Amino acid sequence: MDSRKLSGAWGEALAGEYLRKKHYQLVAWNYRSRFGEIDLIARNRNYLVFVEVKLRKSADFAMAREYVDRRKQARIRLTASYYLSVHPTRLQPRFDVIEIYAPQGMETERPSIRHLENAFQ
Repeated sequence: MDSRKLSGAWGEALAGEYLRKKHYQLVAWNYRSRFGEIDLIARNRNYLVFVEVKLRKSADFAMAREYVDRRKQARIRLTASYYLSVHPTRLQPRFDVIEIYAPQGMETERPSIRHLENAFQ
């Protein structure tokens, strides 16, 4: 596994643990369809949350959330629509972004995690 995939998996694991601590139940990791991929799908009492995880060393160049551009949002929405057609639910869908800042990469002892709820529609 190359280092980008490894660090991406590490970031998604951090985000998953963060969500569990916030009382979300993880439903799927790296959900893929012909339309695209969603990093994490989680649920709580009211929402089925489609989560895009962005891992960066810093926000010096741009905030991690800025990498979830309109094109990426459209792919996530389309993939989420497909997921909902296969897995119907009464929960309200929501799109979140979790930013993780790890200055020393996977060696960072305390990465900063920011959870942006309802980051786009």
